[in-house]
Amino acid sequence: MAHTIHPNKQKLIDRAREFFAEVEDLTPGKELEERLNRDYGPGNPYYDEFCALIRQGLANEEGWVATDEIDGLKYRRTRICTPTELNRYFSITTVYMESEEVYRGQYHLHPYGEINCVVQVDDTAELRGMSGWQGAGWTSPGPGTHHYPEVRGGALVALFFLPAGRISYKRAQPGDAQPVAI
Repeated sequence: MAHTIHPNKQKLIDRAREFFAEVEDLTPGKELEERLNRDYGPGNPYYDEFCALIRQGLANEEGWVATDEIDGLKYRRTRICTPTELNRYFSITTVYMESEEVYRGQYHLHPYGEINCVVQVDDTAELRGMSGWQGAGWTSPGPGTHHYPEVRGGALVALFFLPAGRISYKRAQPGDAQPVAI
């Protein structure tokens, strides 16, 4: 039996590919984070559609977002798509995190940086990026940065795009120096 992809999952992949065409030559980091929040934040068609599709994908009848438990139901992730030529060599991953108090996920390193769309499930939820706490909008840790993903104030999904799909859970430790440009 052939594997079929959920129609909304395919819509997310297709829309992300359009977005990648606009950002493929930009380097993750503070400047890109500011640009994404200014030009692609809430109210922008990409951001709004990403949020709508992710929220639908979380719904029980769809259930294709963040399905693999890491720490029970409060911390889950799923790689939606591997880096391919069609994706301009970005991977697409969803991470669901939920906690009222500050909750930390797995420490990791971004070898080539990350572009992360913060999708609030609860309006009060925030994700901590390299520049501090972020509600609705974007974070974009630069190449070589490393951190714990942290959430507070409720539930959210981090819809993140990794250049070449690169992420490391082994190569950095808390307390290691950050790169000069974050």
